[in-house]
Amino acid sequence: MVTLSSPSPSLSCIENGTCKASHVSRVLVSGPDKIHCESSEPTILRDVHISERLMEDFTELARENTEKDLETCGTLAAFLERGVFYVTTLIIPKQESTANSCQAMNEVEVFSIQNERELYPVGWIHTHPSQGCFMSSVDLHTHYSYQVMVPEAFAIVVAPTDSSRSYGIFKLTDPGGMEVLRGCSETGFHQHDEPEDGNPVYEHCSNVYKNSNLRFEIFDLR
Repeated sequence: MVTLSSPSPSLSCIENGTCKASHVSRVLVSGPDKIHCESSEPTILRDVHISERLMEDFTELARENTEKDLETCGTLAAFLERGVFYVTTLIIPKQESTANSCQAMNEVEVFSIQNERELYPVGWIHTHPSQGCFMSSVDLHTHYSYQVMVPEAFAIVVAPTDSSRSYGIFKLTDPGGMEVLRGCSETGFHQHDEPEDGNPVYEHCSNVYKNSNLRFEIFDLR
């Protein structure tokens, strides 16, 4: 469960290099319950590139919380070039956490970093320190606020104790999942109705690619 509502950096990391097609690979999520995005997308989404090292660095920064069974969350920001989003910034806001929740604080700091760099809020990342790799009902509401602004927005769930997959990259189905969340006014953990179009509420993304040459920064504001 995550609520991200979030200028000087306390940490900055850069992975050097330039974007080259030979160093780009699609992010694949294995598992028997894999769902393909293509089945429910009414339009073609723009591709998104992200460094796998960024995800690894976030996992390491979250380790102390993870060992205490506390969630950690962060915002992913990208620039748009020639129809492709490149995730270049991870912002970890001040936050309050429990074993199944993470509340971002002082969102102004996050907005300031994004605005100064003219970046798009294309997604977010958070841990499930002792749970499986899935999107809770609260996670879905959090993600809706991203995807309603940027259709390509995605959510990364890092689940180090999940033996079947250590992370997943998800989005709401469109239009089905988006309509369900748009019409839901409940808060806290709850069940969502199945979309009328027969698709699941959320699914794995197929337009997100690992790019080993992508530069990135990490702002840890905690």
